[in-house]
Amino acid sequence: MTETDAHVVILGAGHAGGTVAALLRQYGWKGPITLLGAEPLPPYQRPPLSKQWLRGEADWKSLALRADSFYAANGVALRLGASATALDREARSVTLGTGERLAYDYLVLALGSRSRTLDLPGIDLPGVLELRTVADADALKSALGPGKRLAVIGGGYIGLEAAASARALGADAVVIEREARVLARVACPTLSAFFQDYHRARGVELVLDARVEALEALSSRVSGVRLSNGRLIACDAVLIGVGALANDELACAAGLACEGGIVVDLAARTADPRVLAIGDCTRRPLPLYGRMWRLESVPNALEQAKQAAASLCGRSPPAPEVPWFWSDQYDIRLQIAGLPFDAAETVLRGDPASAGFALFHLAADNRLLAVEAVNAAPEFMAGRLMIGRQKQIPGARLRDMSVSMKDLAA
Repeated sequence: MTETDAHVVILGAGHAGGTVAALLRQYGWKGPITLLGAEPLPPYQRPPLSKQWLRGEADWKSLALRADSFYAANGVALRLGASATALDREARSVTLGTGERLAYDYLVLALGSRSRTLDLPGIDLPGVLELRTVADADALKSALGPGKRLAVIGGGYIGLEAAASARALGADAVVIEREARVLARVACPTLSAFFQDYHRARGVELVLDARVEALEALSSRVSGVRLSNGRLIACDAVLIGVGALANDELACAAGLACEGGIVVDLAARTADPRVLAIGDCTRRPLPLYGRMWRLESVPNALEQAKQAAASLCGRSPPAPEVPWFWSDQYDIRLQIAGLPFDAAETVLRGDPASAGFALFHLAADNRLLAVEAVNAAPEFMAGRLMIGRQKQIPGARLRDMSVSMKDLAA
């Protein structure tokens, strides 16, 4: 698939887009590379936004993927504040917001995702925030501090991380979740219960099984969240954290297959041999689980960047990886490997009261599918290896703390 002088255009300068640009040069791509980003900033890491950046513990140098000088030094034309409005696959060109048409030989779509919105009265009020960009994080940080109260709509990982950071900054925090438990869509009940207790013990109010009716204002700024039972939760700012949607509209309009994300194969290729897609905007195969899925994580962005760069440079594809994720809240490091599709049994190893334990999810044949590890790095690392090997292991052995994870993984 290599062409010495071929022009690669990368739409999206997030973690996936910035990484694939660097890998193309590392793998020997000689042709021009153009990297376009909608934000005014070079590629940077997003996970610290809800944690270290929000708390003032990180600076731009630690947030940036690479030094600003990297792109010019490696022949990557970095164009910031630029986004595409149309894709013409027949002409091999993209139309930018300025009306400019940019030709490509190969196109990599690294368009990421966007926050889900809520159709609520008052949703457009000042003080109603989301958390996707540095600008979002800065706006949220300015609304926090002693004497302030943050209302978070959505009890997922981003919402809980933001609540923990708000408490660290001296603000009060209340998390409003429509389900009966936090993390209902992404974690098992035992893990949800642990985090609920942990947040409550640190002063976060959790309002569960709650329906939001409207956001109310005082002096033209959001001042409260009205619930369907009539309760008004007063606040100084509202963070909407109810998940994300793939930015696949450009691909869909161009006739590429999209199913809640741009459909790709294990080489990050779409049905068009000239167009690849990577990161949060894709729906990709998961060989370990025999299905297609959309993943939102830095490890997935990096894996697909490797796939795309290898595909374009004619290299052997990288070995498939076990999906993994993490979340930092207070002094808790949660690490997750795998996905518990069709799990038949969940095994607890350790004691949640000690804030150091792991939950292993097994298939009916005792094959390890996923592990959720709280301050339990050995369980995470060994579990990730076992998932990749599709190891079968009885639940009783996983429960037995006298057997080391090294022995279990052997």
